[in-house]
Order: sequence, then C-alpha cells, then structure tokens
Amino acid sequence: MDIYERSLIKHREHRGKVETRSLMPLDSRDDLSLAYTPGVARPCEAIHQDPESAWDLTWKGRTVAVLSDGSAVLGLGDIGPEAALPVMEGKAVLFREFGGIDAVPLVVSERDPERIIELAKAVAPTYGGINLEDISAPRCFEIEAGLQDIGIPVMHDDQHGTAVVVLAAVKNALRILNKSFSDLSVVINGAGAAGRAIARLLSSKESEEWNMKAGKVRICDSKGIIWPGRPANGAFKEELGQQTNPDCQQGSVQEALRGSNVFIGVSKGGLLTVDDIAQMGSDPIVFAMANPEPEIYPEEAKRGGAAVVGTGRSDFPNQVNNVLAFPGIFRGALDARARRFTRAMLLAAIDAIADHVSDPQPDRVIPEALDRSVGPAVAKRVAEASVSATSKAAG
Repeated sequence: MDIYERSLIKHREHRGKVETRSLMPLDSRDDLSLAYTPGVARPCEAIHQDPESAWDLTWKGRTVAVLSDGSAVLGLGDIGPEAALPVMEGKAVLFREFGGIDAVPLVVSERDPERIIELAKAVAPTYGGINLEDISAPRCFEIEAGLQDIGIPVMHDDQHGTAVVVLAAVKNALRILNKSFSDLSVVINGAGAAGRAIARLLSSKESEEWNMKAGKVRICDSKGIIWPGRPANGAFKEELGQQTNPDCQQGSVQEALRGSNVFIGVSKGGLLTVDDIAQMGSDPIVFAMANPEPEIYPEEAKRGGAAVVGTGRSDFPNQVNNVLAFPGIFRGALDARARRFTRAMLLAAIDAIADHVSDPQPDRVIPEALDRSVGPAVAKRVAEASVSATSKAAG
C-alpha cells in the first residue's frame, strides 16, 4: 500500500486532522459559570473597554487563520475549496507542532480578489494573523497587498515561506564557497508567487542593508527571460522586468544560465540537463524545487559541476521546506504583536534559519524539516526585528 492510500485511510479514520478542545474544565456549576455565563461577561466588558486586551483574554494572541480558495494547490492545481481543506488542515497541524500556534483552516467559495479581501477583513478580529495559502497568481499578490493595513499580519506563505528558506540555503552555500550575494548572477525560473518573492528579496533596499542583495537577477517564465517592455509581460511581470534583469537580456533560461552562479527553480520538472549546468560559472549553486520531479535531479546537477544542490523533496539532501519558516515567522509576529510583516522580519528569518546550521556542508546547508528547535529560533529573531522597527518608527 503506497503513501497515498495510507494517507486516505488515516484521513477517513480521524475525519480530518484537527480538532478544538476546551482549556477550562467543565466538571461543576462553578466551572460552567467561569467558562460561560455569568462569568464570561467580565472579559467581554474588559475587551469592550480595551480591544487590545483580546490578545490576552481570548485565543487571538495565539491563533491564525489559514485562508485559501483552493485555486492553486501545490501539485494539484485548481481543485476548489473543499478539496483544498485537507491541505489547510495539514498546515494547521504544522503551525501547532512547529510554532505552538493554533490555526484554523478557512476555505472560501470565492474567486473575486476584492471579495476575498472583504472576507478576510471581516474575520480579522478573531485572529492574530492570517496565512494565505494556495491562491493563484497574480490574484494572490492583489489579495495580500489589500490586507496589509488591517491591524494583524497577513502573509502569503507560497511566496515568502519559500523565499525565506531557499535564500537561507543559498546564504550557507555562499559560506561554504567563500562568496557573497553581491558576487552572484542569479537565474530564477518560475515567475509565479515564489519566484516573484525570491526576486524581490534579492533586489530590495532592505536586502542591500543586510548584505543579501544579489549582483544580478534574472527571472524566467515559460517564454524565457522576462525583460522590461516584453509584449507577453502583463502588469506584474512588467514590474518584475523593471526590478530585475539590469542588462535587459533576452532569450531562453538556458541562455540566462551561461556564466551564472545560482539557479533557483520554482517551475516544472525535467527542465535542465547536465550540459545546462556545465555552462554555468564555477561552483554553481542549484536549487531545483519543482515537485514531484525537480527541474534537474541532484545527481545530474552534480555531474554538471554543481557545488551545492537542493530540491523540494524529502528524499534528497537540502530539502527546501516551508515548515522551516512559517511557524516561526508567525510565532515571532504574534509574540511582538506585529501589525504587519516587513521585509526586515523576513530577512531576520533567513538569518535565523541559516545560522541554525553551525557548520554548513554541501549536503547540509539548511536544517532538517523536522528540527523542532528551528521555529523558536526564527520566532526570536522575527520578534526582535519587528520590535526594532516599531521602536525606530516611534522614535
């Protein structure tokens, strides 16, 4: 029996993966009076007088919503909200196990970005944060942008979680090779949610301040390198073209790779060959993260001369797994009572994950996905970055 059938049996056995339970006993009338009427009136009055006290008197300070419309479920595509619910339940399990956060799966039968924004704003008083999940691009960009000033932090994990983990891996690969980000010529293949976030982190002002700004970044889609003014761009790809590709290079991903130092794949399997890697610069870094088949398998990338290789799969070294990022990022945001996520918080998460590997080796540039000590380390750095930014703004 394969993993898929075993999973189906387990889901049917438990009727899902998550449950709610009371934190207060209900063994006496006094217990009932404390948990519900009449005692509950006092915390209600306290919150009415000071809405901020909801963070201490309810689950708000330790709970996030995992919000999806099921339009871009990893590996499955547009399968709709009900079919996406097992993934959102799984995300909730990971939040609890690796971040100590209660998470509520929330799938919506809605595709209009404005309506999803309205729905998220309407439920925001219940939660301390919202994790957007498996929403198709470019709609996910509009939805995330529209939720940045609602009083709680909102993040589309398919963008930023992937970007944080892969850039932590690249950072440690550079430690091994004694190189810096400013030395790098980077090719990103895949101009969707993750590719866009990676490109923006490698080319932002904050990245430069943190010594993580790449020397050159080009991002490719199915039509090749994205350049400013390319007729096939559309609005968000035009923005990417303006932010990257300083030489306005045109051509295929293979042409972009010539002489480059880093390949980051968030696209489709079987894209590259040994010869493609061989034409890169010396000691190239290759993160081929398409699932289930990577853009190029690790053994082939190494035959092409790759010095460090990673994938999105758990059966190869250097698995880029978002679980290393999102539980700690949200935990840190909740601990700091952050109102929104900032690039500085994401960059702090990158540092925390990279620093968690004390002695990077080519087959270990990021922690193991099941390392439960990563989440608290990330949370501490993220909270510090949030508090620091708030203090500077107040000053």
